[in-house]
Amino acid sequence: MTIRVMCAILFVAFSFLWLYFFQADLLTVAQNILSSGHTHYDRTIGALLITAVLWLLQLWFARMVKLTNACYALTYFPSMFLLAVLSSVNVNDSRILSVTAWPLTAIVLLLMGGGAVLAAAKVKIVDRRHAIGLLSRHTWINLLIMALMIVAVAATGNTNAVYQYRLRAETALKAGNYDEALSVGSRSLETDGYLMMLRMYAMSRKGVLGEQLFKYPLIASSDNILPTDNKAGMLYYPVDSLYRHLGAIPRHEMNPMDYLKTLFSTGKAKRPAADYLLCGYLIDKDLDSFAADIERFYTVNDSLPRYYREALVLYTHLRSHPVIVYHDAVLDVDYEDMQKQKSMYATQDEQRSRMIDTYADSYWFYYEYAGK
Repeated sequence: MTIRVMCAILFVAFSFLWLYFFQADLLTVAQNILSSGHTHYDRTIGALLITAVLWLLQLWFARMVKLTNACYALTYFPSMFLLAVLSSVNVNDSRILSVTAWPLTAIVLLLMGGGAVLAAAKVKIVDRRHAIGLLSRHTWINLLIMALMIVAVAATGNTNAVYQYRLRAETALKAGNYDEALSVGSRSLETDGYLMMLRMYAMSRKGVLGEQLFKYPLIASSDNILPTDNKAGMLYYPVDSLYRHLGAIPRHEMNPMDYLKTLFSTGKAKRPAADYLLCGYLIDKDLDSFAADIERFYTVNDSLPRYYREALVLYTHLRSHPVIVYHDAVLDVDYEDMQKQKSMYATQDEQRSRMIDTYADSYWFYYEYAGK
Protein backbone atom coordinates (compact mmCIF):
# COMPACT_ATOMS: atom_id res chain seq x y z
CA MET A 1 0.00 0.00 0.00
CA THR A 2 2.88 2.35 0.78
CA ILE A 3 4.35 1.86 -2.69
CA ARG A 4 0.99 2.29 -4.41
CA VAL A 5 0.15 5.48 -2.52
CA MET A 6 3.62 6.90 -3.15
CA CYS A 7 3.40 6.22 -6.92
CA ALA A 8 -0.12 7.67 -7.07
CA ILE A 9 0.94 10.87 -5.31
CA LEU A 10 3.96 11.27 -7.59
CA PHE A 11 1.95 10.71 -10.74
CA VAL A 12 -1.00 12.93 -9.85
CA ALA A 13 1.26 15.75 -8.65
CA PHE A 14 3.52 15.60 -11.71
CA SER A 15 0.69 15.25 -14.23
CA PHE A 16 -1.33 18.15 -12.80
CA LEU A 17 1.64 20.52 -12.42
CA TRP A 18 3.02 19.61 -15.85
CA LEU A 19 -0.31 20.23 -17.56
CA TYR A 20 -1.21 23.31 -15.52
CA PHE A 21 2.08 25.22 -15.69
CA PHE A 22 3.90 23.95 -18.78
CA GLN A 23 1.34 22.72 -21.29
CA ALA A 24 -1.78 24.82 -20.66
CA ASP A 25 -1.10 27.37 -23.40
CA LEU A 26 -0.31 24.67 -25.95
CA LEU A 27 -3.49 22.77 -25.12
CA THR A 28 -5.49 26.01 -25.26
CA VAL A 29 -4.34 26.67 -28.81
CA ALA A 30 -4.79 23.03 -29.83
CA GLN A 31 -8.37 22.89 -28.53
CA ASN A 32 -9.17 26.19 -30.21
CA ILE A 33 -8.02 24.78 -33.55
CA LEU A 34 -9.74 21.40 -33.13
CA SER A 35 -13.05 23.01 -32.14
CA SER A 36 -12.77 25.80 -34.75
CA GLY A 37 -12.94 28.30 -31.91
CA HIS A 38 -16.23 27.02 -30.46
CA THR A 39 -14.81 25.77 -27.15
CA HIS A 40 -12.25 27.13 -24.71
CA TYR A 41 -9.69 25.15 -22.72
CA ASP A 42 -9.61 25.89 -19.01
CA ARG A 43 -6.17 25.17 -17.56
CA THR A 44 -7.46 24.09 -14.11
CA ILE A 45 -10.35 21.93 -15.29
CA GLY A 46 -8.27 20.55 -18.16
CA ALA A 47 -5.35 19.56 -15.93
CA LEU A 48 -7.67 17.94 -13.38
CA LEU A 49 -9.71 16.08 -15.99
CA ILE A 50 -6.74 14.76 -17.98
CA THR A 51 -4.94 13.69 -14.80
CA ALA A 52 -8.06 11.88 -13.56
CA VAL A 53 -8.53 10.02 -16.85
CA LEU A 54 -4.87 8.97 -16.93
CA TRP A 55 -5.03 7.79 -13.32
CA LEU A 56 -8.14 5.71 -14.05
CA LEU A 57 -6.25 4.19 -16.98
CA GLN A 58 -3.46 3.24 -14.59
CA LEU A 59 -5.86 1.60 -12.17
CA TRP A 60 -7.37 -0.47 -14.98
CA PHE A 61 -3.94 -1.44 -16.30
CA ALA A 62 -2.74 -2.41 -12.82
CA ARG A 63 -5.68 -4.80 -12.48
CA MET A 64 -4.89 -6.32 -15.86
CA VAL A 65 -1.16 -7.00 -15.45
CA LYS A 66 -0.96 -7.53 -11.67
CA LEU A 67 2.68 -6.61 -11.22
CA THR A 68 4.58 -7.31 -8.02
CA ASN A 69 5.40 -4.49 -5.62
CA ALA A 70 8.99 -4.33 -6.85
CA CYS A 71 7.85 -3.12 -10.30
CA TYR A 72 4.44 -1.63 -9.51
CA ALA A 73 5.44 1.78 -10.95
CA LEU A 74 5.47 0.22 -14.44
CA THR A 75 1.67 0.17 -14.32
CA TYR A 76 1.91 3.94 -14.93
CA PHE A 77 3.70 3.43 -18.24
CA PRO A 78 0.57 3.65 -20.50
CA SER A 79 -0.57 6.82 -18.70
CA MET A 80 2.88 8.37 -18.89
CA PHE A 81 3.12 7.44 -22.56
CA LEU A 82 -0.18 9.14 -23.38
CA LEU A 83 0.89 12.18 -21.34
CA ALA A 84 4.09 12.32 -23.41
CA VAL A 85 2.10 12.15 -26.65
CA LEU A 86 -0.22 14.92 -25.46
CA SER A 87 2.75 17.06 -24.42
CA SER A 88 4.49 16.74 -27.77
CA VAL A 89 1.70 18.35 -29.78
CA ASN A 90 2.93 21.12 -32.06
CA VAL A 91 1.02 23.83 -33.92
CA ASN A 92 2.77 25.20 -37.00
CA ASP A 93 2.31 28.64 -38.57
CA SER A 94 -0.51 27.32 -40.73
CA ARG A 95 -2.38 26.26 -37.56
CA ILE A 96 -1.92 22.58 -38.38
CA LEU A 97 -1.51 20.18 -35.46
CA SER A 98 1.25 17.60 -35.44
CA VAL A 99 3.12 15.49 -32.90
CA THR A 100 6.84 16.15 -32.58
CA ALA A 101 9.55 13.53 -32.00
CA TRP A 102 7.28 10.77 -33.31
CA PRO A 103 6.85 8.08 -34.52
CA LEU A 104 10.43 6.87 -33.91
CA THR A 105 10.46 7.95 -30.28
CA ALA A 106 7.02 6.40 -29.76
CA ILE A 107 8.19 3.06 -31.13
CA VAL A 108 11.29 3.07 -28.93
CA LEU A 109 9.31 3.97 -25.82
CA LEU A 110 6.63 1.39 -26.52
CA LEU A 111 9.19 -1.35 -27.08
CA MET A 112 11.17 -0.45 -23.96
CA GLY A 113 8.15 0.12 -21.72
CA GLY A 114 6.17 -2.80 -23.06
CA GLY A 115 9.14 -5.10 -22.70
CA ALA A 116 9.71 -3.97 -19.14
CA VAL A 117 6.05 -4.52 -18.23
CA LEU A 118 6.01 -8.01 -19.78
CA ALA A 119 9.24 -8.98 -18.07
CA ALA A 120 8.04 -7.67 -14.71
CA ALA A 121 4.75 -9.55 -15.08
CA LYS A 122 6.57 -12.84 -15.60
CA VAL A 123 9.30 -12.44 -12.99
CA LYS A 124 8.29 -13.18 -9.41
CA ILE A 125 10.42 -11.50 -6.76
CA VAL A 126 10.91 -14.03 -3.95
CA ASP A 127 13.45 -12.10 -1.85
CA ARG A 128 11.25 -10.17 0.61
CA ARG A 129 13.96 -9.22 3.12
CA HIS A 130 14.13 -5.63 1.82
CA ALA A 131 10.58 -5.26 0.57
CA ILE A 132 8.96 -3.68 3.61
CA GLY A 133 8.98 -0.04 4.74
CA LEU A 134 9.15 3.45 3.32
CA LEU A 135 12.91 3.16 2.71
CA SER A 136 12.86 -0.39 1.39
CA ARG A 137 14.61 -1.58 -1.74
CA HIS A 138 11.27 -1.97 -3.53
CA THR A 139 10.37 1.61 -2.67
CA TRP A 140 13.55 2.95 -4.23
CA ILE A 141 13.12 0.77 -7.32
CA ASN A 142 9.65 2.20 -7.85
CA LEU A 143 10.88 5.74 -7.23
CA LEU A 144 13.58 5.22 -9.86
CA ILE A 145 11.06 3.89 -12.39
CA MET A 146 8.72 6.84 -11.78
CA ALA A 147 11.63 9.29 -12.10
CA LEU A 148 12.74 7.77 -15.40
CA MET A 149 9.22 8.01 -16.82
CA ILE A 150 8.87 11.63 -15.67
CA VAL A 151 12.17 12.49 -17.37
CA ALA A 152 10.97 10.73 -20.54
CA VAL A 153 7.75 12.79 -20.60
CA ALA A 154 9.69 16.03 -20.13
CA ALA A 155 12.24 15.06 -22.78
CA THR A 156 9.66 14.21 -25.45
CA GLY A 157 7.33 17.11 -24.65
CA ASN A 158 7.25 20.38 -26.58
CA THR A 159 9.44 22.43 -24.25
CA ASN A 160 10.99 24.92 -26.69
CA ALA A 161 11.24 28.04 -24.53
CA VAL A 162 10.60 30.67 -27.23
CA TYR A 163 7.69 28.68 -28.64
CA GLN A 164 6.16 28.44 -25.16
CA TYR A 165 6.68 32.20 -24.67
CA ARG A 166 4.87 32.81 -27.93
CA LEU A 167 1.89 30.66 -26.94
CA ARG A 168 1.66 32.22 -23.50
CA ALA A 169 1.86 35.74 -24.95
CA GLU A 170 -0.97 34.99 -27.37
CA THR A 171 -3.23 33.60 -24.65
CA ALA A 172 -2.50 36.70 -22.53
CA LEU A 173 -3.34 38.97 -25.48
CA LYS A 174 -6.59 37.09 -26.06
CA ALA A 175 -7.48 37.75 -22.42
CA GLY A 176 -6.64 41.43 -22.83
CA ASN A 177 -3.76 41.15 -20.35
CA TYR A 178 -1.05 43.17 -22.10
CA ASP A 179 1.20 43.41 -19.05
CA GLU A 180 1.34 39.62 -18.78
CA ALA A 181 2.03 39.32 -22.51
CA LEU A 182 5.06 41.58 -22.05
CA SER A 183 6.28 39.83 -18.91
CA VAL A 184 6.48 36.42 -20.64
CA GLY A 185 10.14 35.58 -21.16
CA SER A 186 11.15 39.14 -20.27
CA ARG A 187 14.29 37.92 -18.49
CA SER A 188 15.39 35.75 -21.39
CA LEU A 189 17.64 36.90 -24.24
CA GLU A 190 16.00 34.37 -26.57
CA THR A 191 13.44 35.57 -29.08
CA ASP A 192 12.22 35.13 -32.64
CA GLY A 193 10.14 37.08 -35.14
CA TYR A 194 6.84 35.78 -33.77
CA LEU A 195 7.54 36.76 -30.17
CA MET A 196 8.88 40.15 -31.29
CA MET A 197 5.65 40.84 -33.19
CA LEU A 198 3.47 39.89 -30.21
CA ARG A 199 5.44 42.07 -27.83
CA MET A 200 5.23 45.03 -30.19
CA TYR A 201 1.47 44.63 -30.40
CA ALA A 202 1.14 44.45 -26.60
CA MET A 203 3.26 47.61 -26.26
CA SER A 204 1.18 49.34 -28.92
CA ARG A 205 -2.04 48.47 -27.11
CA LYS A 206 -0.56 50.02 -23.97
CA GLY A 207 0.70 53.07 -25.91
CA VAL A 208 4.35 52.56 -24.92
CA LEU A 209 5.91 51.28 -28.14
CA GLY A 210 8.35 54.17 -28.54
CA GLU A 211 9.15 54.07 -24.84
CA GLN A 212 9.87 50.37 -24.28
CA LEU A 213 10.60 48.60 -27.59
CA PHE A 214 14.37 48.27 -27.28
CA LYS A 215 14.23 46.95 -23.73
CA TYR A 216 13.45 43.57 -25.27
CA PRO A 217 15.62 41.40 -27.55
CA LEU A 218 14.72 42.02 -31.20
CA ILE A 219 15.26 40.56 -34.64
CA ALA A 220 16.97 43.33 -36.60
CA SER A 221 14.44 43.50 -39.44
CA SER A 222 11.05 45.19 -39.80
CA ASP A 223 9.88 42.16 -41.80
CA ASN A 224 8.91 40.61 -38.45
CA ILE A 225 6.75 43.37 -36.99
CA LEU A 226 3.48 42.35 -38.70
CA PRO A 227 2.02 39.14 -40.20
CA THR A 228 1.40 40.75 -43.59
CA ASP A 229 3.88 38.66 -45.57
CA ASN A 230 3.42 35.25 -43.89
CA LYS A 231 6.84 35.45 -42.24
CA ALA A 232 5.21 35.79 -38.84
CA GLY A 233 1.82 34.60 -37.78
CA MET A 234 -0.61 34.23 -34.93
CA LEU A 235 -1.75 30.85 -33.71
CA TYR A 236 -4.48 31.86 -31.27
CA TYR A 237 -5.02 35.62 -31.18
CA PRO A 238 -7.27 36.84 -34.05
CA VAL A 239 -5.01 38.65 -36.50
CA ASP A 240 -7.89 40.83 -37.72
CA SER A 241 -7.88 42.53 -34.31
CA LEU A 242 -4.29 43.64 -34.90
CA TYR A 243 -5.14 45.00 -38.34
CA ARG A 244 -8.17 46.88 -37.02
CA HIS A 245 -5.94 48.35 -34.32
CA LEU A 246 -3.73 49.81 -37.05
CA GLY A 247 -6.37 50.76 -39.60
CA ALA A 248 -7.29 48.16 -42.20
CA ILE A 249 -6.88 44.54 -43.25
CA PRO A 250 -4.41 44.17 -46.15
CA ARG A 251 -5.97 42.81 -49.34
CA HIS A 252 -2.87 40.92 -50.41
CA GLU A 253 0.52 39.80 -49.11
CA MET A 254 3.00 42.65 -48.71
CA ASN A 255 5.99 43.80 -46.73
CA PRO A 256 5.02 45.23 -43.29
CA MET A 257 6.57 48.63 -43.99
CA ASP A 258 4.84 48.84 -47.38
CA TYR A 259 1.57 47.98 -45.64
CA LEU A 260 2.04 50.78 -43.09
CA LYS A 261 2.93 53.33 -45.77
CA THR A 262 -0.13 52.25 -47.77
CA LEU A 263 -2.33 52.87 -44.73
CA PHE A 264 -1.15 56.47 -44.57
CA SER A 265 -1.31 57.07 -48.32
CA THR A 266 -4.94 55.85 -48.40
CA GLY A 267 -5.96 57.73 -45.25
CA LYS A 268 -6.90 54.55 -43.35
CA ALA A 269 -4.15 54.63 -40.73
CA LYS A 270 -5.01 54.98 -37.05
CA ARG A 271 -2.73 56.58 -34.50
CA PRO A 272 -0.92 53.33 -33.46
CA ALA A 273 0.21 52.87 -37.07
CA ALA A 274 2.43 55.94 -36.70
CA ASP A 275 4.46 54.34 -33.91
CA TYR A 276 4.67 51.10 -35.90
CA LEU A 277 6.06 52.99 -38.88
CA LEU A 278 8.57 54.98 -36.82
CA CYS A 279 9.68 51.91 -34.87
CA GLY A 280 10.00 49.99 -38.14
CA TYR A 281 12.46 52.62 -39.34
CA LEU A 282 14.43 52.33 -36.11
CA ILE A 283 14.50 48.52 -36.24
CA ASP A 284 15.89 48.77 -39.80
CA LYS A 285 18.35 51.47 -38.59
CA ASP A 286 16.92 53.82 -41.23
CA LEU A 287 17.53 57.05 -39.36
CA ASP A 288 17.03 59.25 -42.41
CA SER A 289 13.47 58.04 -43.01
CA PHE A 290 12.77 58.28 -39.29
CA ALA A 291 13.95 61.88 -39.13
CA ALA A 292 12.00 62.76 -42.29
CA ASP A 293 8.72 61.35 -40.94
CA ILE A 294 8.70 61.99 -37.21
CA GLU A 295 7.36 65.53 -37.47
CA ARG A 296 4.29 64.17 -39.27
CA PHE A 297 3.23 62.55 -36.01
CA TYR A 298 5.02 64.27 -33.12
CA THR A 299 6.18 67.68 -32.00
CA VAL A 300 9.91 67.31 -31.63
CA ASN A 301 10.68 68.25 -28.03
CA ASP A 302 11.67 66.65 -24.74
CA SER A 303 8.25 64.97 -24.37
CA LEU A 304 9.04 62.49 -27.16
CA PRO A 305 9.17 58.80 -26.19
CA ARG A 306 12.58 57.73 -24.97
CA TYR A 307 13.76 55.83 -28.04
CA TYR A 308 12.67 58.54 -30.44
CA ARG A 309 14.79 61.03 -28.48
CA GLU A 310 17.76 58.67 -28.46
CA ALA A 311 17.40 58.08 -32.21
CA LEU A 312 17.31 61.82 -32.91
CA VAL A 313 20.40 62.43 -30.76
CA LEU A 314 22.19 59.69 -32.66
CA TYR A 315 21.00 61.06 -36.01
CA THR A 316 22.16 64.58 -35.13
CA HIS A 317 25.64 63.32 -34.25
CA LEU A 318 26.00 61.08 -37.32
CA ARG A 319 24.78 63.41 -40.09
CA SER A 320 26.70 66.39 -41.39
CA HIS A 321 23.51 68.10 -42.60
CA PRO A 322 20.63 66.70 -40.56
CA VAL A 323 17.06 67.64 -41.49
CA ILE A 324 16.34 67.83 -37.75
CA VAL A 325 18.81 69.00 -35.14
CA TYR A 326 17.89 67.67 -31.73
CA HIS A 327 19.82 68.02 -28.48
CA ASP A 328 19.08 66.80 -24.98
CA ALA A 329 21.49 67.76 -22.22
CA VAL A 330 21.39 64.40 -20.47
CA LEU A 331 21.25 62.21 -23.58
CA ASP A 332 24.08 64.14 -25.28
CA VAL A 333 26.34 63.48 -22.30
CA ASP A 334 25.36 59.79 -22.19
CA TYR A 335 25.98 59.39 -25.91
CA GLU A 336 29.41 61.02 -25.73
CA ASP A 337 30.31 58.84 -22.74
CA MET A 338 29.32 55.74 -24.72
CA GLN A 339 31.53 56.83 -27.61
CA LYS A 340 34.47 57.40 -25.27
CA GLN A 341 34.07 53.93 -23.78
CA LYS A 342 33.71 52.45 -27.23
CA SER A 343 37.02 54.00 -28.36
CA MET A 344 38.86 52.28 -25.51
CA TYR A 345 38.43 48.80 -27.04
CA ALA A 346 39.75 47.59 -30.35
CA THR A 347 37.22 44.94 -31.35
CA GLN A 348 33.46 45.07 -31.57
CA ASP A 349 33.10 42.02 -29.30
CA GLU A 350 35.07 43.78 -26.56
CA GLN A 351 32.99 46.92 -26.94
CA ARG A 352 29.75 44.96 -26.72
CA SER A 353 30.78 43.01 -23.61
CA ARG A 354 32.02 46.13 -21.80
CA MET A 355 29.01 48.33 -22.50
CA ILE A 356 26.20 45.81 -22.30
CA ASP A 357 25.56 46.40 -18.59
CA THR A 358 25.19 50.16 -19.00
CA TYR A 359 23.73 50.63 -22.47
CA ALA A 360 22.09 47.32 -23.43
CA ASP A 361 18.58 48.77 -23.37
CA SER A 362 19.47 51.92 -25.33
CA TYR A 363 18.77 52.47 -29.03
CA TRP A 364 22.43 53.37 -29.49
CA PHE A 365 23.50 49.90 -28.40
CA TYR A 366 20.97 48.31 -30.75
CA TYR A 367 22.12 50.52 -33.64
CA GLU A 368 25.78 49.65 -33.10
CA TYR A 369 25.58 45.93 -32.39
CA ALA A 370 22.24 44.32 -33.29
CA GLY A 371 22.46 41.97 -36.25
CA LYS A 372 26.26 42.03 -36.29
